[in-house]
Amino acid sequence: MHFAIVADNICTNVLVERKDFISKMGNDARILIVDDEQITLENLEIIMKRENYDVTTASSGKEAVKILNKQEFDVVLTDLRMDEIDGIQVLTECKKLYPDSEVIIITAYASLPSAIETTKQGAYYYLAKPFKLDEVRKIVREALEKVKLKKENAELREQIESYKGKVKIISQDSRMQELLQTAQQISPTDCNVIIKGESGTGKELFARFIHSCSKRAEGPFFAINCGAFTESILTSEMFGHEKGAFTGAAGMKKGLIEMASHGTLFLDEITEMALSMQVKLLRVVQEREVLRLGSTKPLSVDVRFVAATNRDIKELVKTGDFREDLYFRLNVVSITIPPLSDRRDDIPLLSYYFLKKFSTLMKKDVHEISPEVMAILMNYDFPGNVRELENIVERGVALTNCNKIESGHLSEDLRELSIRTFRRKEGNIPTLEEQETSYIQWVLKEVGGNKTAASHALGIDRVSLWRKLKKSGLDEQVNT
Repeated sequence: MHFAIVADNICTNVLVERKDFISKMGNDARILIVDDEQITLENLEIIMKRENYDVTTASSGKEAVKILNKQEFDVVLTDLRMDEIDGIQVLTECKKLYPDSEVIIITAYASLPSAIETTKQGAYYYLAKPFKLDEVRKIVREALEKVKLKKENAELREQIESYKGKVKIISQDSRMQELLQTAQQISPTDCNVIIKGESGTGKELFARFIHSCSKRAEGPFFAINCGAFTESILTSEMFGHEKGAFTGAAGMKKGLIEMASHGTLFLDEITEMALSMQVKLLRVVQEREVLRLGSTKPLSVDVRFVAATNRDIKELVKTGDFREDLYFRLNVVSITIPPLSDRRDDIPLLSYYFLKKFSTLMKKDVHEISPEVMAILMNYDFPGNVRELENIVERGVALTNCNKIESGHLSEDLRELSIRTFRRKEGNIPTLEEQETSYIQWVLKEVGGNKTAASHALGIDRVSLWRKLKKSGLDEQVNT
């Protein structure tokens, strides 16, 4: 089972197997060969079957049209000149029935006018006899890849439309799988949840996932960033107000807590909420009722609260910056999403997901990320996490004029810098010595384990480097 978090609100709790997005079609590819010359027909059939394609043959254009009306093919290879129904008519019929199929025209009477005409009618390629076997194989393979890409893009467009407002979670990281299993287990209950994690890891998407798996899925889901408003505005947004409650209150307004009744309210950056506001929220969580500003009549509400923070909330409780009683009310279940740098196996999977998404949305035929770019991504620490990766791929798709994202499509900073961020490991802040050891290891890796080159890069002499390596136990792991 594979999961991962993607930074857009599409899909539901679907388990997706990792796959190559542009893999070559094998024996599932269907080929129709049409030629009134028996020898040519038999030779092409042998060639295509050796490629493990599912091959059907027709000895005339008339027979080919009958077959096409019964079955769809990925690629059609047809002779141009045939009695009754020629190759152009076969091409026209095929495109009318199956617009995504590709047609390759073969002829012994090659001419510029016929080539232009077949191109106008939508032929993929115009091949003159006599042809080379390797050339035929290559053209058919490329045509199949184009067909596969079109079908995959169509499927993605359908998914994007059908999954609007839902959450897609795709990953192959074992910790993410455990977190999602936990989320699925708690979703049917009404317990409150706190989601922890760095910015860009997908905390809101996780909250939406919990909502979509719960009995409240048909109810509303509202999200509010507690750090984005002043206390007075946040109070009005969450609790609502009566007409005339304050200057400018021209009419009654329902708050998000009231509107989220029978659904879920996501409180993003909960630790940015003022203490006075925390007191008001605590009463709602405890009593399950809300009081609009300017009103004396409390309203009953049925809301599930999911809160999120990128800060150490336990430490804030200790320092008195977050109310302990509210923390315990919200922290029935706690989920911590790991940063992308801690689950690097998800980087290629997510990169190709975003590549496919944006190439479809931008209507571009981009289906490859160069090995150089992938190496850069795999060695990057992503301080902005999944959201940053999505932006990088979106930029690449927007800038490329071919079917591949190259290093030139990345930002200059990303090409020239290898950013390493400082993160807590299992709740502990790494020591200076641990950071130094980690940095020395990285430099040694960059210079192929050469101690002399590493000492020059570090700005220290070889003896000092040797002492540091011996102290950290790295002296036996590198070359001289």
